[in-house]
Amino acid sequence: MTQSNSNIYLKALLDGDEKIILKIYSEMLPNVASFIKKNKGTQHDAQEIFQKALYQLTARIKIRDFEINTSFEAYLFTACKNLWRRELNIRKKEVRNDGVFELVSEEQDNSRAVLEQERWELFEEKIISLSDNCKELLQLYFKKVSYKVIVEKFGYANENTAFQRVFKCKKRLAELVKLDKRFQELC
Repeated sequence: MTQSNSNIYLKALLDGDEKIILKIYSEMLPNVASFIKKNKGTQHDAQEIFQKALYQLTARIKIRDFEINTSFEAYLFTACKNLWRRELNIRKKEVRNDGVFELVSEEQDNSRAVLEQERWELFEEKIISLSDNCKELLQLYFKKVSYKVIVEKFGYANENTAFQRVFKCKKRLAELVKLDKRFQELC
C-alpha cells in the first residue's frame, strides 16, 4: 500500500465512507485477529480492539492533521498491537487487585491510548535517526537478547563492552526524543 492509499483510508474514516471502511475491515481485521488470538485473546477481543483503533485514528484526524509514514495497514496493525498490549496489562492489574477495579471513562481511556500511540510514534521516529549499528543493537536489546549473543553478533570484546554500547545508544535515543518539541506535549 502506498501513502496515497493511506490518505484514501484516512479520508474515508473522516467522511464515514461505508464502502471503504468495510474494505478496511475485510482486508485488515484478519491480521489483527490472528495476532490477538495468538496472544491470549479472542475474535471478539480483536473486533473490539480494531474498532477502538479506528475510532482513535478518526479522532486524531479530526483533532489535527497528521501523516502516516508507513502503509495504512502497518500503522493500523501497530496501533492495534499497542492497544492489545495495553489491554493485557490492564487485565493483569485487575487480576492482581482481587476484583478491585479502577473505573475509567471510555473517553479518558481513549485519550490515554492516543497519547501512548503518539509517544510510540515519536520513539519509533527517533530510532530511525540513529546509526544502523545502534538501531540493530537496540532492536536486539528490546527483544531481550542476551549480552552474550550481542557480543558474538557484533564482535565486542566482552559483555561489559556490549552493555556500554547499549547504554550509549539508549542515551542517544533519549536525547533525540527529549530534543523534539513534541516531547513536552506528550509527557
